[in-house]
Amino acid sequence: MDVTLRLAQQPEADELLGRSPLAALVGMLLDQQVPMEWAFSGPYTIAQRMGGDDLDAEAIAAYDPEAFAALLSEKPAVHRYPGSMAKRVQQLCQYLVDHYDGDPSAVWRGVGSGKELLGRLNALPGYGKQKSQIFLALLGKQLGVTPEGWREAAGAYGDVGSYRSVADITGPESLDKVRAFKQEAKRAAKAAKTAKSAGA
Repeated sequence: MDVTLRLAQQPEADELLGRSPLAALVGMLLDQQVPMEWAFSGPYTIAQRMGGDDLDAEAIAAYDPEAFAALLSEKPAVHRYPGSMAKRVQQLCQYLVDHYDGDPSAVWRGVGSGKELLGRLNALPGYGKQKSQIFLALLGKQLGVTPEGWREAAGAYGDVGSYRSVADITGPESLDKVRAFKQEAKRAAKAAKTAKSAGA
């Protein structure tokens, strides 16, 4: 895995995401309740604070939990909720150690179908169905991981030419399109809720 991603919108952080499967998985894990660029620059910040230029699942899993939480809480914090996210990152890394010998790319290497890959992603701590489908779409659209049926398994996130998620972001222009799509979806959900209340 050595591609150019544009999710952190910061060269060093994006370079790490493109060459480190663990960084990509951790970035996706952090991508909730904070701006996307903040979430995906997190892995680079963690690597720097751990004194290296890469992430290692075994090293993170073995790190003292309090010290790791402090690492993520240093200003600027890695996430809005650095303590709880530190715990989740360690749980993810421990799972990778226990099930994949600490090799994150083994989650998708040699997988037989999109459905099987979705199941593997869904089993990761902190990965619900939506997050798993978005990461599956990212693997297929930008990282060259395309098992049979991957688009179907990714749901709408796998659609060609869509701008729904991080899987579709390749630069500032596509980032704007994804943001616009999400704002429109929020507006539609709010309008539907209002209409439902009015009809009740």
